[in-house]
This record gives sequence, C-alpha cells and structure tokens, in this order.
Amino acid sequence: MKNKIVFFGSGDFTVPVVQKLLPHGLDLVVTNDKNPNSLLTSFCKQNNILIIIASTASELSSFNYQISNHSVAILASFGAIIPQSIIDGLPNGILNIHPSLLPKYKGPSPVQYALLNGETITGVTVIKLDDKVDHGPILAQKPYQLTGNETTEDLLSILFEFGADIIEEIVIKFENGKTVSQTPQDHSKETWSYKLKKENGYLDIMSPQFKIANLKFKITNMVRAFYPWPGVWFTTNLKGQTKIVKLLPENRIQVEGKNPMNYKDFINGFGEEGKLLLEKLGLN
Repeated sequence: MKNKIVFFGSGDFTVPVVQKLLPHGLDLVVTNDKNPNSLLTSFCKQNNILIIIASTASELSSFNYQISNHSVAILASFGAIIPQSIIDGLPNGILNIHPSLLPKYKGPSPVQYALLNGETITGVTVIKLDDKVDHGPILAQKPYQLTGNETTEDLLSILFEFGADIIEEIVIKFENGKTVSQTPQDHSKETWSYKLKKENGYLDIMSPQFKIANLKFKITNMVRAFYPWPGVWFTTNLKGQTKIVKLLPENRIQVEGKNPMNYKDFINGFGEEGKLLLEKLGLN
C-alpha cells in the first residue's frame, strides 16, 4: 500500500531524498528556505509537490492539519524544532536522516566536524525523532570511507545520496506492511558538533603567538571542513598592503582583489613574501 509522505528539509543536497520519495507517495514538502529559486523548491514546482514554508514552531503548528494527514514523515537538514504535537500526530513519527554515524557528531555541523578532526570514516544514520537532539533509536546506518579530499560540500552531497537510498528502502518496507527494527543509541559514546560562526575560519597569523601543532594537517582539514562556508581566511601584508587572503581546496589561494591561484602561481606573483607565507602556514 502506497504511503502518503511529507518531507521536512532544506538545502540543495536534500533533493535526492525528495526524488527517491516521489514515486512512493510524497505530496508535501515543508521547508524553511524562502528562496523561490532553490533546487528543492524548483524540483517541487516541476513535480507539482505542495510546498509549505515555515521556520518557527508556531508557523509549523499552523499547518498541523495538512501535515498530520500523512502516514510517513521524513526529515533531513531542516534546521528548526518540530513541535512535539506534530510529531505525536504522525502515525510513524518522523524519521531523521543525519549525516554522521550516530552517536558520533550529534548536533548541527556533523560533516564539518568529521573533516575538521581528520576522520577516515563517516556515514549516514536514519533515526526516529524523540524529544532530545539526535537522540532517537537507529533504524539504519551506512558508512562512507573518506578519501582525504572531500570538502563539506562534497560530503554533504555524498551522504544525502546514501541517505536517500536508505530511506527509500525503509519506505518500501512500510509499503509492504513490514516493521523496521530500531536499536537504541549508545549515548555513552556520543560526541557533539556545534553551530559554526564566521570567525571559526579565521587564522590570526600576524599574532606573535601564532603556532599550531600539526599545522599542515589542521589547516588542510580546516580548508576541507569550512568550504564553502565559513571559509579559511586571514589578513597579512603583501607588497606593502594589508590584504585578506583565503585558503581554498585543491591547494589554491586567493588574495583580496585577485582570482584564485595555485601555490606556484602565488609564489611567482608575490615572490619571497609568498614563499615565506606558505612556509609559515606549513603549505610549502
């Protein structure tokens, strides 16, 4: 029996989830993204999927009637608290696609923290929402072996593709009247990620105290984790001027007012100053 599915989510990387759910009865998307040209919104319009824009508990509650009229609810990167009254009104609760191997990296920035900490393996987890953050029982997990080159942008796309496959398998089980087993998380092993700020990407290299153990490893991880936002950046003197400089993936660097360039071109353009700067950052 086909389900009647509602999806809560935002971000371009959640589109694969919506694509997988569409043949199985998806007819409502709730998002907090107000951009009428986002990939998610455009996909919904092209496929005649009703869209509700709501970003607060009160806004969500006002649509409780439309939302509760669904047998399955899926959430991915929604970024807002779902009122308990809405969760309780859905017969199977809400299933959450979380881009980490829970209980590791609960919280809002799991992908960034995995890259920042130099993890070699991560993955995606589907849990059933309860009244605590990323706390509910696990329905499915799928690991991903990191290559050492992925940025946050890359990894989000990969993991939500994985999540789309997993959630489709679960929905098919529901269609066939099968139950899906649930395993409680081992909360004694939980770790947390936290919301990032612009200043997380700032390197105070002009400070006399600037020194980071394992400098190249940590800066490389920062560049991967903080791309595309908040980025890794610093101010420095180049050719007698104070400039903002950004470090980019694939060994590229961008000086304020100039296009991104590789390290060789940077040294060619800024000579000994450029060479010494890269050495200071451990990127030579």
